[in-house]
Amino acid sequence: MGEDFNTDSMLDMFLYESEQLLENLQNVVLERKDEDCFDETSINEIFRVMHTIKGSSGIMMYENITKIAHKLEDVFYYLRESHPENVPHLELVDHVLEVSDFITAELDKIKEGDTPDGDESSIVADIDKFLTNLKSGITQQGEELPPENTYVAPSQFYVAPTGNESNKYYKMSVYWRSDTQMCNIRAYTAVYSLKEVVEDMQYIPDDIISNESSGDVILKDGFHMLIKCQCSKDELLSTMGETSGMERVEVNECTQQEFEMGFHDHGPEQIVIELEDKEKEPEKKEKKEPAPGDYVIKSKEAGKGKKLAKNQPKQQPKQTYISVSVEKLDSLMDMIGELVISEAVVLQNPDLKVPGLDLTNFQKAAGQLAKITTELQDVIMSMRMMPLTNTFQKMNRIVFDVSRKLGKDIELEVIGENTEVDKNIIEHISDPLMHLVRNSVDHGIESKEERIAAGKSPKGKITLEAKNEGGKVYIIVRDDGKGLNKQALYDKALKNGLIGNRSITDFSEKEIYQFITFAGFSTKEQVTEYSGRGVGMDVVVKNIQAVGGNLEIDSVEGAGSEMIMKIPLTLAIINGIVMQVGKSTFVIETNAVKEFVRIRKDMIVKEPDGEEYIMLRGECFPFIRLNRRYHLEESLTEGEDGIVVVLEHENKYICVFIDKLIAEQEIVVKPIPPYIKKVQGLSGCTQLGDGSIALILDIAGLIAGEERK
Repeated sequence: MGEDFNTDSMLDMFLYESEQLLENLQNVVLERKDEDCFDETSINEIFRVMHTIKGSSGIMMYENITKIAHKLEDVFYYLRESHPENVPHLELVDHVLEVSDFITAELDKIKEGDTPDGDESSIVADIDKFLTNLKSGITQQGEELPPENTYVAPSQFYVAPTGNESNKYYKMSVYWRSDTQMCNIRAYTAVYSLKEVVEDMQYIPDDIISNESSGDVILKDGFHMLIKCQCSKDELLSTMGETSGMERVEVNECTQQEFEMGFHDHGPEQIVIELEDKEKEPEKKEKKEPAPGDYVIKSKEAGKGKKLAKNQPKQQPKQTYISVSVEKLDSLMDMIGELVISEAVVLQNPDLKVPGLDLTNFQKAAGQLAKITTELQDVIMSMRMMPLTNTFQKMNRIVFDVSRKLGKDIELEVIGENTEVDKNIIEHISDPLMHLVRNSVDHGIESKEERIAAGKSPKGKITLEAKNEGGKVYIIVRDDGKGLNKQALYDKALKNGLIGNRSITDFSEKEIYQFITFAGFSTKEQVTEYSGRGVGMDVVVKNIQAVGGNLEIDSVEGAGSEMIMKIPLTLAIINGIVMQVGKSTFVIETNAVKEFVRIRKDMIVKEPDGEEYIMLRGECFPFIRLNRRYHLEESLTEGEDGIVVVLEHENKYICVFIDKLIAEQEIVVKPIPPYIKKVQGLSGCTQLGDGSIALILDIAGLIAGEERK
């Protein structure tokens, strides 16, 4: 390619669109995995995906991706044209997923700046063998094979004109939606795909490779081509396919003279004028023949064939979406956080506390500012919210792969996949969720024989559910397997020295179930590819806690288990209660606070080792004095005149002794700098209205610290 050809934007678009296509491919395949064969819609969709990836990877000169995509395209071209019977469906599913995994791995290399140098030869050979077997079946039946799906490697990007009496000439105009980016790249993709069938071509703008601004011209006026070929309109449209954002394609026949005139004397404006004039001409024939412009590709949904509409009026596209870099959204979220802090600085300014000031007008303006800031914050936070659909769909692949390798028949039910969560949280919970699903497949669901012996359906079921409740997202992994055996869990934990010599009666059911989250705990006697090494569940819990969530486990022996992840909707801004201990300030998330209690001296129970507890309504709770825990200056109310805050986390309670409650306000969560040693019980920090720094308490860390004593 030319030296002035900047491939950076092309590479970004190639990666983005290829990932979207592969995700769509995987969803189509997994939706049909339990059927006898792929239906016509699925075959066309998989063929389209492979054809598009083949073309775009060919443009980018990634030969291994091009070859493997073309080979799988061959298979679905054959299925589409010949409709063979008795196709080994699961074997075909394996081939498609294997190709998807290979291309995904190569895309990951490209994103990391490495060369996509994976060896595709063995996969191509396996697919070729599969295709040969299919073709031998139809040959034995005496039927004729379809023409070969030939592919010409991208050795050059100019098609030399050839002469033939059967040549046809067309004017083709392609239009994209107004929110489409890098239309010059999409136009080049269209040109590249048509080079397989055309003999000569001219197009305008003619600098789509070297001039990125040509994309703006294409977006406004469309991309116009003059084509010389020997194929029909429908064959042209089928060969070109579609790129994302494409709104419509107009195809008109023209004469050889018009083709040779090119765009100098016969520009795109005349193409449109001729189209309009011909539509206005009265019919002279009794039988109306298709007129130029009759064939217009309408936007289509994934997996559905092209729809040809006749004489559709040109409509102005409506702008619905615009792509924005994640880094820009992160920056915008940081700015709204600073705005919230600045608002607190203004509204809590010490100068406002001067006696005698009339602040009526100020309070009205401040109220309006607070309203706008809150609305702005809600809008920006909603921009970062993403549905869990893609995350849940990936679990379908995991269930399919693991269950097949373990010889189990399992179906996955998904509920509430449209529940929205902050993008950063989705990135943190993907791995924990994957591990929980694998555990359900491996540990939870029994083999077919065991299920039949227990009077269950031979087919196991895993349910993945998401829902919003009380400012938190609940993600539930539920299975109808064998459940957890409390005695077996206790014996294993005792044997591994994880609970000392405590009796089983010292623990509640849910506490015993939590044993499986301890580091080094595993009920699997034999190490497998998926479990048994004693690692995993403890990492799952740590990852969930890193985003302010927790994991609850419930089970009924013989009926199944339920893993519930409770995570916040977002990490950026929370509602918190600001409180004072001595001269230090702390913040507690509002949702963790159960009640505030004024205590008396006779309510405190002190153990000989110095540990303190507090009696509330006949129950005993751990009691922490923050000034002693963190070696602060003496509390202003070291006696019993302070306030006790009762905090709850995962149905466990702890009481914290403080001096004074300051306010409830929105808190912008900032991480503790890495150069500061991590202190248990602290999860972050924030800046208050007066400019001071307050530490955010980690309730789970405080409770864990007390339990280890």
